[in-house]
Amino acid sequence: MSALAAPNEVVTKALLRQVNVPGLDRPAALITLDNGFDHTKPNTFGPAGLTSLDEAITAALAANPAFIAVTGKPYIFCVGADIVGLPALENREQALEIGRLGHRVFARLKDSEIPTFAFVNGAAMGGGLELALHCHYRTLSGGAAALALPEVSLGLVPGWGGTQLLPNLIGIPAATQVIIQNPLMQNKMLKPKQAAEMGIADVLLEPADFLERSLEWAAGVVRGQVTVTRPEVDKDMWAGVLYFARQTLDARLHGAVPAAYRALDLLETAKDADFATGTAAEDEALADLVFSEELRSGLYAFDLVQRRAKRPAGAPDKGLARPVTKVGIVGAGLMASQLALLFARRLQVPVVMTDLDQARVDKGVAYVHQQIEKSVSKGRMDKGTAAKLYGLVSGSVDKSVFADADFVIEAVFEDLGVKKQVWAELEKIVKPEAVLATNTSSLSISAMAEDLEHPERVVGFHFFNPVAVLPLLEIVRGERTDEATLATAFAVGKQLKKSSVLVKDAPAFVVNRLLTRFLGTVFAAVDAGTPLDVANGALDPLGLPMRPLALLQLVGPAVAYHVGGTLHAAFPDRFGVSENLKRIADSGQPIVVDDEVNAEVAKLLVVGDQPLTAEQVRQNALDALAQEIRLMLDEGVVAEAQDIDLCMILGAGWPFHLGGVTPYLDRTGSSERVTGRRFLPRGVASLPAA
Repeated sequence: MSALAAPNEVVTKALLRQVNVPGLDRPAALITLDNGFDHTKPNTFGPAGLTSLDEAITAALAANPAFIAVTGKPYIFCVGADIVGLPALENREQALEIGRLGHRVFARLKDSEIPTFAFVNGAAMGGGLELALHCHYRTLSGGAAALALPEVSLGLVPGWGGTQLLPNLIGIPAATQVIIQNPLMQNKMLKPKQAAEMGIADVLLEPADFLERSLEWAAGVVRGQVTVTRPEVDKDMWAGVLYFARQTLDARLHGAVPAAYRALDLLETAKDADFATGTAAEDEALADLVFSEELRSGLYAFDLVQRRAKRPAGAPDKGLARPVTKVGIVGAGLMASQLALLFARRLQVPVVMTDLDQARVDKGVAYVHQQIEKSVSKGRMDKGTAAKLYGLVSGSVDKSVFADADFVIEAVFEDLGVKKQVWAELEKIVKPEAVLATNTSSLSISAMAEDLEHPERVVGFHFFNPVAVLPLLEIVRGERTDEATLATAFAVGKQLKKSSVLVKDAPAFVVNRLLTRFLGTVFAAVDAGTPLDVANGALDPLGLPMRPLALLQLVGPAVAYHVGGTLHAAFPDRFGVSENLKRIADSGQPIVVDDEVNAEVAKLLVVGDQPLTAEQVRQNALDALAQEIRLMLDEGVVAEAQDIDLCMILGAGWPFHLGGVTPYLDRTGSSERVTGRRFLPRGVASLPAA
């Protein structure tokens, strides 16, 4: 194929019109980017879209306008390159051609003798933000939902000028944050106010009359009545910032994300190189990375999060879902309180918590009120919304308050007997069609419901902590859960803005089962005599968000021991029970302090005399994951390997460059060595066969 003809490109057209602006002696040229769809399919740039923009710029320049401005369709400026077409590139020259085309078209705005403006009216990411950076001036809507250069998270670099323009506009510390740090922090977005304070935008305007205000402001600039001043960039700190950034990457990623290191190199180039040299280096980096396994895994992961997460495999017909007008929460501890706030904010219905005594109930309601107050104080919530939420969340020691609830979720102690007792009591109170959901992390939904008169209305609704942050929701179907209950659960999950995955009722479901097997293998090496620091660093080459012992500390040794016991009871041949882990849990001491192994904890251990090397620990852990995933797929725990990966990305924070987990196991040969076959066909989340 030619690089200038991408298959299946949704073409973003650049629509040019002349606009009369008061106070100017001739019209301005306004270019609106629009792919013909609503905001649910954002503007992107493929070869045809870039050509359309090129033609619009040519026509605009020919009209000799007072200024040229680029904006987007409602709510969207542009979210970057059309990455769907990248896997279709057949050779390095095509990748170079794509990079050079974007650079050539965007540079026309940068080099124009007529003033150019970007009116960033909505989401601007990747190549969209780079387009704005090429303009001489930028206005930004306070309603813009997403601002970022996320390429490194996918395995790419900002390849249309971003690595060269941004540091010379806002300085190297802020540019390093936007280009490297934010993408590696689960693709953190900039808020409009933050982007304006950084200097990415020259002025922040209200969204209500954004275009009109932007035109007026631009006219003021052209007439000389508005002066734009930008602070001088401090180049003395350039080398020091990049040195520190490289050390941080080495400590965290250990070379696992080549794109991050290429981005650092490009930022270094941006200090002294002329723009043509810098953008040529971007082209070379882009061409190299397009044909990397990390990029293919990143594109696969991106597709899972953007598409599969929105259409859960196996979810029932949404028309079967029942309305939810009141929510009950059994428990008022930290998890229950987090759930109460989430349900109230997203569903906008009354939410009532219960617990054993009034003091616990009051503490839970107080927590919710404190979180609301924090949101108001930080400007994340207006006082009207806060007042409404205060009124929606209440507590009681009397479970009869659940009588008219449509959806009741329990968040009590992780013990099957306790949970069965809760449901037996509640079934006598709630109405027959009320959904009974459990937030259990490892216990059987079917066993929990087996003694009930209506077990068909019990469903697993497993959140991940912190509830407000992690987007995954494992929806677990028990043996007798009916379609209406399941449909209601998925509908509620969508209202909560969670990504739901349908899971079979199997011990510990998906994420906890895999993390327990993973951590169990690492800890088995410790039990055998492997030093804690060796075992802890063994997985560093994967570039995971946390080392094993830090993850264990986050989960809690007692919780990990409990879940491990549940899985040991179900699968004793694969899940061991570590007495050393129990000793750590009983001690109450932290396993790691300042990312270093706690020497006092090491003294508690009783270990063998067969230590493993870091490489052996890593291979054992990968092989264990490969075996467990194959067994889970054979058991039908989820529909496909893609659901495993989606769960690990959204529930455990495993990075895009691994594709979740199965692409990495395929790439390293663990899947074929352990199970005899790949999880995904070659060419899916990987380079095609030669």
